[in-house]
Formats: sequence, C-alpha cells, structure tokens
Amino acid sequence: MMKDVASIMPYAPLANPQAYNPYDLLRIYTYYRTLLGSVLLLMFQIEFAPKILGNDNPHVFFYTSIAYTAINFLTLVVMWRVKYAPSQSKLFGSLLIDVVAISLLMHASGGAPSGLGYLLLIAIAAGGIMLRERTSFFLAAITTIIVIGEGAYRFVILTQDNKAVFTSGTLSALAFLTALLFQHLTKKIRLSYAEAESQARQAAHLQKLAQLIVERMRTGILVLNNQLIIELHNHAALKLLGARDNTLEKIPLSQFPELYKKHQSWQKNSQDHSPFLKIEGETSSEIKVNFAYLEADKTNEVLIFLEDVRSLNQQAQQLKLASLGRLTASIAHEIRNPLGAISHASQLLAESPQLPQSDSRLLDIINNHCTRVNQIIENILQLSRRRPTQTLPINLREWIPAFIQDYKATKGNTPELEIALLEKNLSNSRGDDSLHTHKNTTLEAKFDTSQLTQVLSNLCDNGLRYSIKKTGRPDLRLEIGVDMAQHQPYIRVIDYGPGISDENAKHLFEPFFTTESMGSGLGLYICKELCEANQAIISYIRTTQNESCFHLQLAHPEKSS
Repeated sequence: MMKDVASIMPYAPLANPQAYNPYDLLRIYTYYRTLLGSVLLLMFQIEFAPKILGNDNPHVFFYTSIAYTAINFLTLVVMWRVKYAPSQSKLFGSLLIDVVAISLLMHASGGAPSGLGYLLLIAIAAGGIMLRERTSFFLAAITTIIVIGEGAYRFVILTQDNKAVFTSGTLSALAFLTALLFQHLTKKIRLSYAEAESQARQAAHLQKLAQLIVERMRTGILVLNNQLIIELHNHAALKLLGARDNTLEKIPLSQFPELYKKHQSWQKNSQDHSPFLKIEGETSSEIKVNFAYLEADKTNEVLIFLEDVRSLNQQAQQLKLASLGRLTASIAHEIRNPLGAISHASQLLAESPQLPQSDSRLLDIINNHCTRVNQIIENILQLSRRRPTQTLPINLREWIPAFIQDYKATKGNTPELEIALLEKNLSNSRGDDSLHTHKNTTLEAKFDTSQLTQVLSNLCDNGLRYSIKKTGRPDLRLEIGVDMAQHQPYIRVIDYGPGISDENAKHLFEPFFTTESMGSGLGLYICKELCEANQAIISYIRTTQNESCFHLQLAHPEKSS
C-alpha cells in the first residue's frame, strides 16, 4: 500500500475531534462518589471517628451511607456497561442525590461543625463543570437552603449555640462562590476546547488538501531515508519511473541505477550535476530531477522531485520552430531561385532535338535531384510555417477508423491496400501485450488532429513502402490501447518489412538521416517534432513477433498543456 506523501508535512495526522461530552468526567466523579460512600461506611463500622461520624444519629448515618454507596455502585455498573451522553436533568438528579445524602450524613454527625458539609463543595464544583450556569446555581441554592435550614434547626429547635448557624452560613457562601468560580473556569475551558477543535478541523482539512494535491500533482515526489531507501512516494513518481509494482516503498534507490548516479553526483557537488535523466524501456522518456534535503539543517533525509520534461520540450520546440522559420524562409528564398533556374534550364535542354542519348541520362539525374532538393525545402518550410499546436481530446476508437478511411481515399481506394486495426493493452514496459478490449469505455488521448493526421500519414507511407518491398503487398496494422505501465494511450504503426538495423535506429529521428538514396531524411524528424509539440513520444521498437513498429505514446487527455 502506497504511503501518503502528505505525511511529510510538518504536522502529524489528526484524529477527528469530537464534541464536548461530560461522560468521562461523570465516570470519574462516580468513582469518587462510590469510594466516598464506601470509605465513610467503613470508617463508621470500625468506629474510626466515633465522636464525629454518626454521633448524633448513628442509624441515619448507617442507612444513608449504605443507600448512597449502593446507588453509586449501581450507577457505576450501568456506566461501565453502557456508554451514553447524560442529559442535564440526569446530571442534576445525580448531583442532587449527592447533596441530599451528604447533608443527611452531616446532620447525623452533628451538623456543619462536623466538617462533613465541606464535601458538598465537591458536588457543587462538579455541577459547575457539568451543568449549565442556571442549573449549577440552582443546585448551589438548594444546597444553601438545606445547610442553612439544618443550622437553623440546631439553633432554634435543639437550642444549640450559634456556632452551627455561623458555620452553615460560611458553608453556604462557599457553595455559591464555588459554583461561580467553576462556572467561570468551565466557560474558559469550553471556549479553549472549541478553539482547539476548530483549529484541529482546519489542520485536518489542510492536511487532506495537501495530501490530495501532492498525490494528484504531475510532479513525482520521492523521500529517501539515510540508508537511501524510498520511504514515501506519490503516484506520479511511480508512473515516471515505470515501476512494474504498485509501490516503491522500502525499495533501495540503487535499483534505479541512473537515478542513483544522479543522487551521488548531487551529493558530491549540488551545483555540478545534470538534472536530466533518461528512463529506458519500451517507451523511453526524459525526466528532470531535482534534489533537496527534507529539512534545511539535516542531511539524513532527501526529497527528490521528478518532472516530465515533455511540457518543457514543447515550449522549447515552439521557440526553436520560430527561430527555424525565420532562418529557413531566407534560405529557401535564396535556394529556390537558382534551383528553379537549373530545373527550367534542364527542361529546355531536354527539348533540344540534337541532344545525345547519353546526355538524356544526365538530364534525368539533374531533374531527380532538383525534385529532391525542392522536397527538402518544402519539408523545412513545412516545419517553419506550422501553426501553433491546438491539442484537443481525441476518442481513438472513433478517430482512427475515420483516419484509415480518409487515408485509403488519398491512395485512390486501392483494393490491394489493407490496414488492419486492433485494440490491445500493454501489460508491461517490455511490450508484452494482451487483447484486453474495453468497448464500454472511451479510449481518449490529447493531440492536434491535423498534426496527428500528418504523423500517421508519414508513418503509413513508410510502412507501406517497406511492406511492398518484402511481401509485395501494401499491408499495414494499426494498434491502439493503453500502456498499463505508463497509464497513457498509444498508437502503433506496424509494417511487415525487413525493419531497421540497431545501428540505423539510433539515428532514425535525426534530421537529414535516410537509408534511401532519394529520401530527404526529414519525414521522421518532422514526425518527432510534431509529437514533442503535442507532449507525445515517438519511438521505433520491435514487437514480440519481431515486427517493425513505430510506437506513439500520447498525452493523457487530462494532462494540462
């Protein structure tokens, strides 16, 4: 599984923040309540403080502590088995039970002077955190009424001194102060929580955007650790390096020798290394490589950027053609005039009745070479006059059959001319293919239709010429499909001729290189120029059946110009 390249960003993946929920705090508070009731009951049973715990009414203290502990234990069991978000009414009822139970324990132990009443402040503090403001103050008011009422009962009915009344008043004031203080703190906490939640959502959103951008960008990205092992990569890097597997993770950089050499050269001198890398395979491509340290002050991790230079070549091609146009216009003008004079003079000489038979052969040579030079000039002018590329999405399933029909029409619909059309998908970079037809999907590419017509016409002309030489029949085969290694559409023009030697194949697309005496050597060069102008790659290969084949790897329709 490919790792997300966005994880190299300076923040770690964030969990989805949840809304504020008092469940966890209530569970902790329930542990405290259960423990409190159990400790008070145990202390009473072992008579740990007999002059304080239950000294006024032992029976009330005993039964209250038993009931309080049992209720808390049952509440704890329910909360353990069922997680729920309690409502405000349930929270208030639970805290009210605490107030009533602690008040009864306080009353049974001698009232507010016993000190048990201060346990009410913990319940009030919990209410200030878990309850709304009005509900929290209402709980504090009920507590105050109970505490003051208990103190008044001791002063009026039991005729005790005013110490109980003073202690009750102090405890009531502390109850309201506790409610007010914890409500203020709770507002601050909730506000900070809301801000942190908002920032967490924003960070998660930015991380998701970064991940999508990096994963969908056309520039390939690799991250190397200090052992030069690929730790992270995006889909574009996988595609540009032509990896057969669906991942580069944990693969040593040394498995890509040319890229490894570039890295070593960059480490020795970051200013003195060639950024261009040639990826050899079924369809060779050129990649621009840039290196950078992942962190400026650390050199143990390296970031590699891989960029397909076809778009750069397209821009350079436009500049080159503009310069070539100005140059060839002047050259053609200077050459055509004397060439026209030579051709005209040879025609006049051919009309002479006293021309010897031996000189007629010389005139034929002059005329043939005049025609050849004129064709060279036409080809050069064709390059210089070509209009800017206007690439459009093309459905190859519809466009190629129409091209074949038009091409046959230009040849006078010769009955012997046979151009077969197949659809295949290349399964790997070595050209092993299989007949995987997808009639329900569109097979689209991006190319200027007029220029694609010119390229295919030139290739078909060459293919027919070589097929006739070897088989005596004008037969061709066109294949369309998707190169699964590159995830790009392709067109193949396959002939049945003898093919081209390996030595000549190296110079096949160079200008003025030809293996025929009457060829101009510009046809395939023009095809290459047109392909580069459309961000496509043309190459000469041998099929698995050792047939002569010109392979056009076209630009994906979603690729930007």
